[in-house]
Amino acid sequence: MKDHKDMKGLQNHNLCDHMSEAELIFTALAELSTRQIAETDDATGMAENKVAATKGGAIAKLARKALEAKTGRAVVSSENFLPPGKTSCPKKVK
Repeated sequence: MKDHKDMKGLQNHNLCDHMSEAELIFTALAELSTRQIAETDDATGMAENKVAATKGGAIAKLARKALEAKTGRAVVSSENFLPPGKTSCPKKVK
């Protein structure tokens, strides 16, 4: 995640606020795959859930690579959804 934030030039911002639609979709695929694998394997504890996370991430990686091969464009990019200096959260009123 640190590499992804560095690529987008983010320091104190939420990475998800700056992801493209495709980046969000592949992140969601990895999370869903991980959860379903962990449920299927009855994963308990850090070690078993780490295995499920690795498998879930591999599924999203294969899907991302397939899309990139078909389109010729990278899914992960340095482009930000929000312009520099803008925040997604409204300022608190005092």
